[in-house]
Amino acid sequence: MKMRGAYAATLLSTLMLSGAAQAEYSAADEIKVLQGFKAGGGSDALAQLTQPFLRESLGVEFINEYLPGATGAIAWTRLTKQSPVDGSVVSITNTPMLMTNYIMNDSIHYSIDELTPIANVVTDPGIIVVPKDSPYKTVEDFFAAAKERPGEITVGNSGVGGDDFFSTIMIEKATGLSFQKVPFQGDGPSATAALGGKIDASFNNLGNVYGHIKSGSLRPLAVFTRERLDILPDVPTVMEKDIDVVAGSSRGYSAPAGIPDEARKELIAAFEALKENEDFKKTAQERAMNLDIQTGDDYGQMMQEMEGQFEDIWADVKDEVNQ
Repeated sequence: MKMRGAYAATLLSTLMLSGAAQAEYSAADEIKVLQGFKAGGGSDALAQLTQPFLRESLGVEFINEYLPGATGAIAWTRLTKQSPVDGSVVSITNTPMLMTNYIMNDSIHYSIDELTPIANVVTDPGIIVVPKDSPYKTVEDFFAAAKERPGEITVGNSGVGGDDFFSTIMIEKATGLSFQKVPFQGDGPSATAALGGKIDASFNNLGNVYGHIKSGSLRPLAVFTRERLDILPDVPTVMEKDIDVVAGSSRGYSAPAGIPDEARKELIAAFEALKENEDFKKTAQERAMNLDIQTGDDYGQMMQEMEGQFEDIWADVKDEVNQ
């Protein structure tokens, strides 16, 4: 009897310790994640990377809801204007388009002041990709064609106001070239159009197209970084071509303003833990996801600074774009 009692006590202790190791999120049993783009794009890639690890640490299920359209504005309007502020709803927030939506369009009424910034997770470099059978073997070939045929070379982007849209404008201003800009509802559809040869090129993000580059179905021409990337050492930067453009997309998570402070702290702690999680970092590297984890007030400051930067860019180009 004593042995049986000792075994039961040990089992109970083990179960209690096991339960203690599994964090419990105080606000809800599940968290709805609003995504402003179609499944298969950069936002979804971030969700597939982070949410299995967050589920483990917070002890909740994540339910993704896809609300494509208006370059994410449908989802972010829902988040700020119509979602409960109890910590049960968050959204993947993509910058700069989170801010450029309302910078460019007076009919969009949400703002970053209506958010609780939780964490930026990745900053995904911009890249130019073309179909595998494209006649453009190098970025010089591509730019030469644009020079010969102004406004005719079709370039896909993730939507008007997105980082790909702005990187196209920045390239045009830096080179004097002109492209036919083709907006899609996210990075995924833009990449798919390039794969099918329906557009000449896609200005995309590396994390979204890296698998296609590895398989040979898309050819990278140049990246919008200051230095070459270790995972694409043979792909030049546009800076190397004397074009001063550095661009990309940062993706993270935000909640509506006013969620309970305890929920905010728990969410931030879960993202902070990812910084030290070797399995998470390895998975991110395998998927060409460039980690840039900034949480809480630091993420909020990042948003504020980016808002000011793109207000200046838009003021400089809006008359030309709106012609």
